[in-house]
Amino acid sequence: MKKNFLLALLAVASSLNCYAQNDTLPAFVRDSLDTYVNRALKDWQIPGVSVAIVKNGKVVYMKGYGVKEYGSTDPVNENTLFMIGSNSKAFTATAMAMLEKEKTITGVPYSLDDKVQKWLPDFKLYDPWVAKETNIRDLLCHRIGFETFQGDFMYFDSDLSTAEVREKMAKLKPMYSFRSKWGYTNSAFMTAGEVIPKVTGKSWADYITEKIFQPLGMNSSMALSKNIQAAPNKSAAHTVVMGELKKIPYGNIDNLAPAGSIASSASDMTKWVMALLNNGKLDGKEIIPSGAIAQTRIPHSIMGNGGHMFNKAHFALYGLGWFLEEYAGRKIVAHTGGVNGFVTSVCLVPEEKLGIIVLTNTDANNFFEALRNEIEDAYLGLPYRNYSKIFLGGYRGDEANKAKEYKSIRDSIALAPKTTLPIAAYTGEYRHNVYGNMNIKQEEGKLIMRFEHHKGRYATLEPLGGNRFFCTYNDPLFGMKKLEFTSAGTKVKSLTVRVADFVEFTPYEFIKLK
Repeated sequence: MKKNFLLALLAVASSLNCYAQNDTLPAFVRDSLDTYVNRALKDWQIPGVSVAIVKNGKVVYMKGYGVKEYGSTDPVNENTLFMIGSNSKAFTATAMAMLEKEKTITGVPYSLDDKVQKWLPDFKLYDPWVAKETNIRDLLCHRIGFETFQGDFMYFDSDLSTAEVREKMAKLKPMYSFRSKWGYTNSAFMTAGEVIPKVTGKSWADYITEKIFQPLGMNSSMALSKNIQAAPNKSAAHTVVMGELKKIPYGNIDNLAPAGSIASSASDMTKWVMALLNNGKLDGKEIIPSGAIAQTRIPHSIMGNGGHMFNKAHFALYGLGWFLEEYAGRKIVAHTGGVNGFVTSVCLVPEEKLGIIVLTNTDANNFFEALRNEIEDAYLGLPYRNYSKIFLGGYRGDEANKAKEYKSIRDSIALAPKTTLPIAAYTGEYRHNVYGNMNIKQEEGKLIMRFEHHKGRYATLEPLGGNRFFCTYNDPLFGMKKLEFTSAGTKVKSLTVRVADFVEFTPYEFIKLK
């Protein structure tokens, strides 16, 4: 009993210390944040949100809202784990920069400017010259010529190993020339992470855990997505399909781990953010060399002119694992993360010693960015804009258009439009030169498409007339798309497959074999 009473006192003291800055919080954070988030939970159909704000080296706000799983009453708190998706990239890039700073200790002659083939002699790309010239920085700033998300359909939730992902990445023809255009490439970050064991003898996951998580006291954080299942305090993954909120499986993305497999909590992420805002120091101890942090914030890729719907923003660049922007006269270092069932945001304003963390457990919302913007504006003395309402209007408009189009498609299907060839002609074996095999069979009167490397995933194809079919994937992550076969005479030649833009923009042409 005495022990419990002491723990209760410590908890109260900790809470008071955490919110000791309340009298200096901006009015929006002090007076309106609770209402803003709770309204959003309903408006956006978000089961749970976790929010934290770091200012001047202290956690000034940290709170969980809603529930871990739709339909439950188990509340989200500051220690609830969320998959953070591509916010993992900053950990990978920082680790790669730390290795360079540690060479005086380890004696290993490693540099961010090293050619990838120095450490991974088997590294290949479509163009052998590009593979030879690619350095580690190129992998960490998305400038190797790939289109954004190119190849991700093959990799996400697949049975491919990391080695097999690298093999298929080498066969993809990039859409752009080397270093000519920024294109977000998850497989490049995975490849960068593969350098770590070559330099240190430790896996990417072990290195991140030993060099970043443990020294910072991020004791709940997990480097690999497979481990979240066993965590006691974890959020479930959700999405929204045609207006209906659904729980979905966690992403199976450890074959791309350095690009997006970390799970963390608001509490753990505050320690990461505090160190990044304090030249790598936490509680007076240097955990991350300041030079390593500086390397990640050097602009490497030009994304565009930037811009903002209300306030001044003059450029958009990419460093190593971070988006770099100018906003209202300040440098912004930020990233977002999206993975099956989660979208998250981490934002640093170094000049203001401000850090903002927003974690949500559905991948179908823009609120995670709206809240970040609202908090950012509040601290920069800018007017309240109600970004959530603005973003929600656009989202609902898009959803209404999708619902209208979906109804039109269902009406067309109900008319049983005639196909160019008999249904049986579309069945058979198909092959994509990089992905591999796909087959289409008639099952219980429906055309079902199954893919070699996505066990348990399939798509239903319904005739829209001619060679066009409406494709509905059983996994909401891959979405619904209109697909079209090509044919010659009485034979089908190929099918061009597309998936949701959230996964990949580029199409895959599967050639019919028999």
